[in-house]
Amino acid sequence: MSSQVPEGRYGSRARRTVPPVARWALGAVAVVVLIAVALVGYQNLGSPPIEGKQTAFEVLDDGSVQVTAEVRRDDPAKPAACVIRGRAESGEEVGRKEILVPPADGTIQLGTVLRTSHRATIGEVYGCTYRVPEYLSTHQRPTG
Repeated sequence: MSSQVPEGRYGSRARRTVPPVARWALGAVAVVVLIAVALVGYQNLGSPPIEGKQTAFEVLDDGSVQVTAEVRRDDPAKPAACVIRGRAESGEEVGRKEILVPPADGTIQLGTVLRTSHRATIGEVYGCTYRVPEYLSTHQRPTG
């Protein structure tokens, strides 16, 4: 017994082809999407242009902590700024200041004393940037 499909009931069994222009357009869209994903991944997962880390700290007293920071950057000719902060045992931030990182070859180490509102248990580098605030670059202290 053979099973036959009634003719004309289910349409043609002829295979439909995708026009070449549509194939090229889909291929181009796929390439653009892959490039965009690669760029976003590189920006988010690649090495940062500037990186600071705390290499040492010493709690001096109830109102200050000394922090030594190491800064590595991809353009040593550019000045940078790093935020140094102190945190209490509870994790609360008890002091913060920005320091200027002058142009220098290679990795640079800087030390600073951070004044705190309460006793700090750690001093650390919060982050670094090439966007140096004007008051750091002109040697003018903020008022207020």
